[in-house]
Amino acid sequence: MIISVSQRKEVVRSFMLISHLGLTVMVPIFMCVIVGIFIDKRFGTSTLVWLLFLGIAAGMRNAYILLKGVLDENVKEREKAEKLKKERRLDANKKQED
Repeated sequence: MIISVSQRKEVVRSFMLISHLGLTVMVPIFMCVIVGIFIDKRFGTSTLVWLLFLGIAAGMRNAYILLKGVLDENVKEREKAEKLKKERRLDANKKQED
């Protein structure tokens, strides 16, 4: 099976998005857990659970922002492709009329 260059780019782009999404969600969670463990050991409190929830919320917010940006970009690309396709049709019709 032969894969075109545009298909390869799309596959690479998808893998990059998946890895970026994973890091975007996991980093705030791990950072909050590390800070929670440090605060619990230092002051003898039980803030780990609250910071874990804060990390999860921050990760979900980051994922939402990332995916919203990607979806908006895809819509713009699709609209641009449709506009270009429409212009090509108009040019082809003008050439046939001449």
